Amino acid sequence: MYNIIMHLYELGVFVYSFFSDKVRKMWKGERNAVRVLREKVDPNAKYIWFHAASLGEFEQGRPLIEQIRHDYPEFKILLTFFSPSGYEVRKNYEHADIVTYLPIDTVVNARRFLRAVHPVMAFFIKYEFWYNYMHILRHRNVPVYSVSSIFRDGQVFFQWYGREYAHVLKCFTRFYVQNEESRRLLSTIGINDVEVVGDTRFDRVIQIKQASKQLPIVESFVGVKDFDVNVFISGSSWPPDEEIFIKYFNEHTDWKLIIAPHVVSEGHLQQIISLIKGKKVLRYTQADEKSAAEADVLIIDCYGLLSSIYHYGQVAYIGGGFGVGIHNVLEAAVWNVPVIFGPNNKRFDEAQGLLANGGGYEISSYSDFNSIMDKFRTDSDFLHTSGETAGKYVRELSGATTKILSSITSRNKSTFVKQNK
Repeated sequence: MYNIIMHLYELGVFVYSFFSDKVRKMWKGERNAVRVLREKVDPNAKYIWFHAASLGEFEQGRPLIEQIRHDYPEFKILLTFFSPSGYEVRKNYEHADIVTYLPIDTVVNARRFLRAVHPVMAFFIKYEFWYNYMHILRHRNVPVYSVSSIFRDGQVFFQWYGREYAHVLKCFTRFYVQNEESRRLLSTIGINDVEVVGDTRFDRVIQIKQASKQLPIVESFVGVKDFDVNVFISGSSWPPDEEIFIKYFNEHTDWKLIIAPHVVSEGHLQQIISLIKGKKVLRYTQADEKSAAEADVLIIDCYGLLSSIYHYGQVAYIGGGFGVGIHNVLEAAVWNVPVIFGPNNKRFDEAQGLLANGGGYEISSYSDFNSIMDKFRTDSDFLHTSGETAGKYVRELSGATTKILSSITSRNKSTFVKQNK
């Protein structure tokens, strides 16, 4: 049944590729993947294979990729993606020797792919469970690890109708899961080679913080030299988010506002500007240091700056909680900044953790937002303590990368120790 579904899916992707540029890129990339491997694979090299569905999963695996690259440079790195949103952004990633798409999980595709490259081990990030690839890797005695995986009771593996598909999980050498609940669920279907290490995203946001950029325009905007202004930062916001926090800051003039929308389109930017009343608004790409110092609201109309911008804020709002789900709360929290977000956060363990320890705050309405912001504005001790709590939460849950690599190297001494002699 699984293979029939995969062939139908492959056919569907082919048909849909005539109507979607994104799907067309994926189709062509998957069809060319084996050719790319045949051209680029060094037959004398030892490859470690990392697979991520998309950009978010890649970011989770990235600390482990870069640590292996640093500690064991004799290995080459193969990085594969399923989604164009990952591949197109990271196709030139400097820490991988080969970056390509992973063809759809049919028996033929899996065999052709693994004949073109013979990895010494493989890592699949979070939710990736490819039945045919897994079984061939197991048949070839290639160690396969699941990293930052998380399991929930409603997943197919734990339902009566999913027990056959659940056999794919037995192909993994070891699971490095985020929490105890995942370990418990896996044990109910007889999988016990599991270690709770946490989420590598905590390590990643610390990496990002350490590599943050200095932004002169933002520094001029916030008056960083004098620390004479408080700044509210909205990251990855959507219209329902913007209608709430912009209304509040239209009524309060003692804080400055930075808005980094999730969608940077001219229509969305104009919609944001139309909501702002009585304030001097400036777009980042049209700013210089002098004009930034005089503005009340700075709109970030480009990508790639948000993780560094959080450094300049006192409170952050993370968008998406009134729609598809909240975006990355950790990038703000790592800077000792308390985070506010909407109600669609229940599936995000990091948000739940911040809520539990007092570094994060959920809102469901303008009234909720008004209450928490009034407290932040009038109680400096509360603001400071909330920020410190958020930063401490990230620091205390970091270290998954080190735990995973230590475990893997000890389990594969014949691979790693010999290479270092």
